[in-house]
Amino acid sequence: MTTANIFLDDLWQQVKHLVKKSEHFDDVIYNTYFDNTELANLNDKKAMITVTTSFQKLVLDNEVNFIASNLSRILNVDNIECEIVIKNKGQVIPASYVQPVKPVVIKTDGVNESQTFDNFVVGSSNKEVHSASLGCAYRPGQFFTPLFIYGNSGLGKTHLLHAIGNFVKKNNPDSNVLYISSSDFVRHVANSISNGTIENFKDEMNNLDVLLIDDIQFIAGKEKSHEIFFHIFNELVNNKKQIVITSDRLPTDIKGLEDRLISRFSSGLSVGVDSPEFETALAILYMKIRNQSLDENLFSDDSLAYIATHFSKDVRQLEGALNRLLFFSIEFSSNGQISLDTAVNAFKGDFTPPVDLNPKTIKKIVSDYYGLTVTQLIGKSRTKAISNARHIAIYLIRKHLDLPYNKIGEEFGKRDHSTIISACDKIEKGIIKDDILASAIKELETKLS
Repeated sequence: MTTANIFLDDLWQQVKHLVKKSEHFDDVIYNTYFDNTELANLNDKKAMITVTTSFQKLVLDNEVNFIASNLSRILNVDNIECEIVIKNKGQVIPASYVQPVKPVVIKTDGVNESQTFDNFVVGSSNKEVHSASLGCAYRPGQFFTPLFIYGNSGLGKTHLLHAIGNFVKKNNPDSNVLYISSSDFVRHVANSISNGTIENFKDEMNNLDVLLIDDIQFIAGKEKSHEIFFHIFNELVNNKKQIVITSDRLPTDIKGLEDRLISRFSSGLSVGVDSPEFETALAILYMKIRNQSLDENLFSDDSLAYIATHFSKDVRQLEGALNRLLFFSIEFSSNGQISLDTAVNAFKGDFTPPVDLNPKTIKKIVSDYYGLTVTQLIGKSRTKAISNARHIAIYLIRKHLDLPYNKIGEEFGKRDHSTIISACDKIEKGIIKDDILASAIKELETKLS
């Protein structure tokens, strides 16, 4: 059997599967008149289907539009015509008719051209993940695969995936790159199984040079998608292709993910990304201002510093705060430059302190003040911004609640009492020398009152 014939037979099996599933024909009609049909030849406009009897042709001649629609769906093309011919009746079909064309399941590479390494703001909170991502883009498949990027929503993980894709496409135009969310991956698997193109989908995935898959946590619990992804993952890794995966948590923390996938995700390099510290948040704000073609001089330094201080939990929050400030200044301010007073008034009422003072309350207030999550505050990250915030929270708990050092240590990931003592000493000495730190402590204590 020739390659062309193998293709036609495989394609026709997919069409028959789709037709049977549609229940357009009763089982007895399907089995009698359609099941033994064959796809003899195909080009980009017409398909020739063979039957064995004149009466079978008579029946199916009335169904050619339905048959053509199913064939078009598998091929993902429009306006395919079908002709029913009787087998062995002397019809001569030109050899040029055979043009095997596999249906395309994945339509585009999904890469957003506007998100590049050039417009990704690098700071201490994301320096490591930026470096790892750039390495993957520079030499796909050579340094570490998979690269697993984890962190809270809105910290630039998706931006890095697109940046990798754009870098590879620019420097290696022949590379086969795909960005896909895990939700779209699950949808493709379901649709491909439904319409009989799952083998084509797997072939397309296996032929990738770079796979960028976003929010892998949403694949959890999807058993069939687990199975398909597992084999695709192995195929790409074995062929030294590049895989980059993002998630809001480490592989071991994703509930509903198979152990074999956790093992493979953990086999490469896992890198976390934190909330931007003040300097990075400020740089992101200036980048957003330039991207909107706004005049930087429209904003006072204090107004942007206010946003960078209070809304640096993630990049989306920063952007939302900037847009709110712009709206407020247009609607309610007529002084020209956007000042600190304008910023304070724009967000008035957003920072109401809780009444009940306890370790949880203090940790939450300090986290919000520095744009962090409580998880980051009590976690193991030693980036300067997070460490400083952690030390301040420890100091405030000791000062205002007078808890034992070992008890405070339990509140911060079971740290030992010497670590807590050191943090308190550092802040007490820092207040004397550092006016900015002293001002921050004063403002935080106002929120605690």
